[in-house]
Amino acid sequence: MTLQEQIRSARLRTVLVLVLFILLVALVVAAVYVFFGQGFGLIMALVAVGYGIFAYVAAGSIVASASGARPVSKEEAPELYRTVENAAIAAGLAKTPDIFIIDDQAPNAFAAGRTPEKAYVAATTGILALLDRRELEGVMAHEIAHVRNRDVRLMTLAAVMVGVISMIADMLLWATVFGGGRNSNNQNPIGAIIAIAAIILAPIGGALLQMALSRRREYLADATAAELTGDPEGLARALYKLAVDRHPLQHVNRATAHLWIESPLRDHHGLRSSIGGLFDTHPPLQERIDRLQEMGGFQLPPIPAGGAEA
Repeated sequence: MTLQEQIRSARLRTVLVLVLFILLVALVVAAVYVFFGQGFGLIMALVAVGYGIFAYVAAGSIVASASGARPVSKEEAPELYRTVENAAIAAGLAKTPDIFIIDDQAPNAFAAGRTPEKAYVAATTGILALLDRRELEGVMAHEIAHVRNRDVRLMTLAAVMVGVISMIADMLLWATVFGGGRNSNNQNPIGAIIAIAAIILAPIGGALLQMALSRRREYLADATAAELTGDPEGLARALYKLAVDRHPLQHVNRATAHLWIESPLRDHHGLRSSIGGLFDTHPPLQERIDRLQEMGGFQLPPIPAGGAEA
């Protein structure tokens, strides 16, 4: 596919996943109504929404703290500043994101923040040491692409929705165990069965949709980065180096794994992290490199055996 075709495909698939997300939330709401009716169901919904709002507002600071990121001055990291500023200008951002650094040998980077105006990008000392100028430009363009495409807000909302779904499912489960709900007297056994099925399946379905959305946005960010730099090979070479690097990230948090340019959850033995990759936050690195090769008409050697695939 051409660059524009890849961007269009990623956006269409994102819309599809979001529609499925909305349907899943509707299913959970219906399960609450069937099992509890309007009274207790409303209280449960208010608690879940309150949690969701707090998680959404606090997400940016939580991510920075969990990753060990700290602000860095222009004097301390002049090349990183120049690279991020150039990418932000190319992307048409009104404000260059704040820049953070993480003292970690593992080469990685991420973008966070609910809006482009409040966004920041972070890079590990490992990635700054590993990549040359061209490769670093590709990686920072990828992170700026996430900011421009509002992926950070989208994925934060997705994570919050999964959290809300899981919270409601847990409350429904406890209510079922202790005999609560208006169907405890078997007035509507079919409705109760449907509600219980929703309790079990909704969190799993939410996690699957969140991971699928994350993978789609990674492809889109790769394609957008290639568009911003005009150099898909630079990003591909960076991904290749990340694939063969053996340093595990020190601060690994499953809740923020989707933010990084490369999954910090990979096993470093060339295997995908879950059956069929369904629960992977990122597409396999080799597939991402292949797509960039198709865009740019160049060829890199395959990732060697033992290199990371996700």
